[in-house]
Amino acid sequence: MTFEIGVTVFVFVMTMLVIFWRPNGLNEAWPATIGAAIIILTGIVSHVDILDILNKIGGASITIIATIVMAVILESFGFFHWAAARLVRLAEGSSYRLYWYIQLLCFLMTLLFNNDGSILITTPILILLLKNLRLKPHEQIPYLLSGALIATASSAPIGVSNIVNLIALKIVHMSLYMHTAMMFVPATLGLLFMSWLMYIVVKKKLPKKLPEVSYDIEELFFTKHFHPLKGTISVETKNKRTKFMLAVLLFVFVIRCLLFVASYFAIPIEIVAVLGSVVLLIWRWYHLRTNPVDILKKTPWKIFLFAFSMYVIIYGLHNVGLTAMLVKLCEPIVNQGLFQASFIMGGLVSILSNIFNNHPALMIGTITLTEMGLDPITLKTIYLANIIGSDMGSLLLPIGTLASLIWMHILRENKIKVKWKDYLQVSILVIPLTTVVTLFLLYYWVQMVFA
Repeated sequence: MTFEIGVTVFVFVMTMLVIFWRPNGLNEAWPATIGAAIIILTGIVSHVDILDILNKIGGASITIIATIVMAVILESFGFFHWAAARLVRLAEGSSYRLYWYIQLLCFLMTLLFNNDGSILITTPILILLLKNLRLKPHEQIPYLLSGALIATASSAPIGVSNIVNLIALKIVHMSLYMHTAMMFVPATLGLLFMSWLMYIVVKKKLPKKLPEVSYDIEELFFTKHFHPLKGTISVETKNKRTKFMLAVLLFVFVIRCLLFVASYFAIPIEIVAVLGSVVLLIWRWYHLRTNPVDILKKTPWKIFLFAFSMYVIIYGLHNVGLTAMLVKLCEPIVNQGLFQASFIMGGLVSILSNIFNNHPALMIGTITLTEMGLDPITLKTIYLANIIGSDMGSLLLPIGTLASLIWMHILRENKIKVKWKDYLQVSILVIPLTTVVTLFLLYYWVQMVFA
């Protein structure tokens, strides 16, 4: 047993170090896969365990992949560049108004897709937008940083916006509908508090006024970046283009709502997600005559591999006794009452997320909770406190989430330097306060509505 513990801990630590390091832009799925292979070959995770893992992550992975496929399709329509151009128009030269519209965009993109997808979508768009506004690098950073923080944290209100949240829902036997009923109000209020607090912190760093744009920024986006649309959408009037984009957005919103309806009636949500992406794919073919084969190339299939591999490693830690040890440590805390348990467990997951990344931190925390024999409401409330720690508290450091690692990588590729000092100047005040406020809101919302 000592050998198995040593191997599992070593594999976990090395996997996380390589994921943080990402040598030569190495995809995080590969170190996770190598680590999982070692765990399986040493027999620490059995074949029966693997079937259980596949059952837990299968639906979540399919749902997230289908969601990202929809995002890729919308990108080919030019939707995200259209949205960015609209932001500039709506801002009307006000740098402060632009801040709030960027917050809204990043929040909605995460709700409509997922946190990793939102970062992949919004960060390049914002870089392009801010550069076309001729903002200096130090003026771009507050917009990029605050947008990334809100995009990542916005996976808290609904479980479907984060793959690890979806996997954890399966572990605690909680429906997507119930997660949203218990979490949407407190988490959204927490995000509003977070946006307001970030605004106070970064306001002095924002330009007093946006530079005047002498050209049509909407046309600039489309003519420079969406040549396939010239014969279809981009030559139409702006009003027709806007109606088309709003129709596409409405369709995505309806599909998102149907996921919750499906969850309420115990229908696998991945079925709805896949059907939605297929319909949108057909819609794209009708408008653009684009071969759907490109979706196979653009879809990040490695998400499934990463989720499976990380869960194998966490399952290995569970099998060698880590969760049993955590149960002994945490049970006295949980028995003190729901209020104390929510804050301490949410804080613990926040700390673990900033040390080890939020994927393993939430998985370990969730498995530990299921071993305590808690009543359903207590289990679900503490689990949601863990979600707040995983999705919000994890943002204290830029290594706390996979989304923030992706964000840093995109900035490096675009030669935008954001130092840890720049990041911490915002996060060290905003993230702890936001986490505490949201945990308060969660506790009182559950007491008011579900007690």
